[in-house]
Amino acid sequence: MDTQQKSLFECWFKLSENHTNVRTEILAGFTTFLTMCYIIIVNPSVLSLTGMDFGAVFAATCISSAIGCFIMGALANYPIALAPGMGLNAYFTFSVVKGMGVPWQVALAAVFVSGCIFIVFSTFKVREMLVNALPMSLKMAIASGIGLFLALIALKGSGVVVANEATLLTMGDFFVIKDGVKSVNFPVVLALSGLFLTITLDYYHIRGAIIISIFTITLCAWRLGLTEITHVADSIPSLQPTFMQMDFNGLFQGGMVAAIFVFFLVDLFDSTGTLVGVTHRAGLLDEKGHLPRLKNALFADSIAIVVGAGLGTSSTTPYIESASGVAAGGRTGLTAITVGVLMLACLWLSPLAKAVPSFATAPALLYIGVQMMRSAIEIDWKDITEAAPAFLTIAFMPFTYSIADGIAIGFISYAAIKLLCNRAKDVPVMVWFVALAWLAKFWFLGA
Repeated sequence: MDTQQKSLFECWFKLSENHTNVRTEILAGFTTFLTMCYIIIVNPSVLSLTGMDFGAVFAATCISSAIGCFIMGALANYPIALAPGMGLNAYFTFSVVKGMGVPWQVALAAVFVSGCIFIVFSTFKVREMLVNALPMSLKMAIASGIGLFLALIALKGSGVVVANEATLLTMGDFFVIKDGVKSVNFPVVLALSGLFLTITLDYYHIRGAIIISIFTITLCAWRLGLTEITHVADSIPSLQPTFMQMDFNGLFQGGMVAAIFVFFLVDLFDSTGTLVGVTHRAGLLDEKGHLPRLKNALFADSIAIVVGAGLGTSSTTPYIESASGVAAGGRTGLTAITVGVLMLACLWLSPLAKAVPSFATAPALLYIGVQMMRSAIEIDWKDITEAAPAFLTIAFMPFTYSIADGIAIGFISYAAIKLLCNRAKDVPVMVWFVALAWLAKFWFLGA
């Protein structure tokens, strides 16, 4: 790399000031990419269940991720990559489209509106105020509940858990009898094997544990005749089936107002928590513990959501997997831009992504569920007025098959329990407002 190029990178990313160099930043970008590239397979797999075109969502995932990474890197100069968020895509598919019977076009419009709200809130710092006002127990419970929700989706989709009239759910069969012969139920066994493989690889700090597991299980499925791999690369899928397909008709009627609120609320905690956590790990917080250029980082996240909705994917958010790139030495936006370039390079790999069966992506969802459940450690379980609302939030998400209902019960129970225990003064004004809003929603619109 010549002196002029080095000077350009130095001037824009302030490499020396951040005690890093071009080589370290690019290697850090590769590291982050390997830990999060599973999303280019998992996201279209989840969203295509709504009837959206797999190839178009695949392309939208790659492009929206790249745009988010480019804006974060160039504008905020942070080593944080963005992509469509797990949990948010599950809410989009299973709660809004399948649960409420809403066309995916209307759901995309809800994502678009939530992104626009983010832009306004980020500009006037309302977003920071909202996060700071909410109790830690509810923040952590929401993350943990989404983890269990993802786990249920994975277990159900792979056949590890099946429906039962008497008990609602029961364990799936590890063995099946066909033509009088007992044989292995490979989707179930492979799904659990993939989880064990992912955990083992992660334990030994092998980069790309999730994507290695996905490809390993897919290869096993191919050898067993459970999937077909015709070729790995092909032309870039067309975006036309999902591009600018947002339908705003009826968006502000019925439960869609609540859906917009949930898209906003979940990404609010997810993105802000990730930004603070990763930058703290990188040593980028100032002496007061504040994040410099936070406004730029939040703006990058907001723009990525709006662009992603226009392309045809659910909300884009900063990825906690960016911490792996930070651990590899990434300190500037050059790391994020490297991830963006690699995401664009994946556009030609749609045939490989389409060949991945659902039971091969189930381990990824289960593993992410494990990671998200760790947030429960931060809940004050000794204080029943904190523990009970947190537990209800966590429990209601998988048991009602709704992230939105879990959040609603969490806020309502937090305000009610504090009030009944003569601790109403501990409830922030924002929590009262949100709890009353959810109660009004249930009263006028139902669950």
